[in-house]
Amino acid sequence: MKHNITKYIKLASLLLVLGACQKGDIPNLNTPDASLITVNPTKGELDNLVTGLESGMRFNLGTYLEVVGVVGREIYRFAGSEPRYTIELLGGGASTLDNNTFYITNPWASRYRTVRQGYLLIEGAQNATTITEPVRKGYLGIAHTIMAYQLLLNLNMTDENGIRVDVADYKNLGPFVEKTPALEAIAQMLDQGQADLTGAEIAFPLASGFDLAREAPDNALTAAGLIRFNRALAARVAVYRQQWAAALTALNASFFDLNGSTSAGFYNSFSTNSNDQLNPLFVPQNQSGEIRLAHPSYATDIAPGDDRIAKATLRNASATQNGLTSNRDAWVYTSNSAPIPIIRNEELVLIYAEAKIQTNAFPDAIVALNRIRIAHNLPAYTGALTQAALLTEMLQQRRYSLFFEGHRWVDMRRYGRLGELPKDRPGDDVWEEFPIPQTENN
Repeated sequence: MKHNITKYIKLASLLLVLGACQKGDIPNLNTPDASLITVNPTKGELDNLVTGLESGMRFNLGTYLEVVGVVGREIYRFAGSEPRYTIELLGGGASTLDNNTFYITNPWASRYRTVRQGYLLIEGAQNATTITEPVRKGYLGIAHTIMAYQLLLNLNMTDENGIRVDVADYKNLGPFVEKTPALEAIAQMLDQGQADLTGAEIAFPLASGFDLAREAPDNALTAAGLIRFNRALAARVAVYRQQWAAALTALNASFFDLNGSTSAGFYNSFSTNSNDQLNPLFVPQNQSGEIRLAHPSYATDIAPGDDRIAKATLRNASATQNGLTSNRDAWVYTSNSAPIPIIRNEELVLIYAEAKIQTNAFPDAIVALNRIRIAHNLPAYTGALTQAALLTEMLQQRRYSLFFEGHRWVDMRRYGRLGELPKDRPGDDVWEEFPIPQTENN
């Protein structure tokens, strides 16, 4: 039996509908009523599916960023009622990662639930008879792009344990595939999204939960803007696959701008509006009890004068739990309506630097690294002009530029450097990957 994702969707489909700021009602996604939105749907029904797709990306995103941040020694999560943040996720004592608990099952289920929403949108768009072909291509393009992104987040967690990529038929799920073919399938899905968006007409509105034009007007809601988003994600996947030339090609078609705003890009947005979602990672400074703290190494390892220390602000008093202590709050998400990046130009500049280092184009790489260094009040790079030294510099800049955005653990793993992450207590471990949820075996 391989219907665990179905179980997740059945439990949460109603929440997806109610929490997505829909303009109209969407029937339960796993009943015969689903035919109402997949058999010759109206444009309004397709628009509602897009809205649900966008909103679904935010469900359990906070949990995802917390757990990969804790495992990657970016943050501590202190919670009086949940010791697993400070024991299991850090490998405390004889603990191991649980395959049947919130830190894997919740984000995993949410990502597949959003993928399911994408497949409904694809089926509906393919069956709609009242829309033009360019409009149809727009729906298909946004669906394939977001679905690929959701699959990538789950693969980030389970890594070599793999994911399911063939989930179009939730009643007959495909097998798990290992990391390499999974990344290939994700890349192909992004390529399909790009093909769909080429010549497309974007006739749907985007909800407030998906911000396309933050400091980058060219990323507005057009087919060209969505292609730039798609290609930015493709560049990320390409470096994960160690396909450096492909990464540079994707960057050239994205919103990458070596001299542009580092914060320009695509974000999950949050607001205090009725029926919208609040940023789940916001905690006021100097709180006690439920708090998120910067790992102490963030401050001890940062270069003098680096303005990114502002992401880890000093507390009035240190906080301690289970033998862990930090005197700095993680201060990346500074309000309950602060956006959470999906991908932004600062990452693209660093992807460019990485690809150039790996292809021995060191002068180009140094220009990009200096773009980041100078933007954060650091002098130009003066280290060794070797691939090893430049890769270390690139990873250091990614550590601070992309702090608490879900990258540090993935980056150190893909470069075989997890052993460099600090272990705070005797007996702690740095995990390489999360287990497949237990219910996947039911």
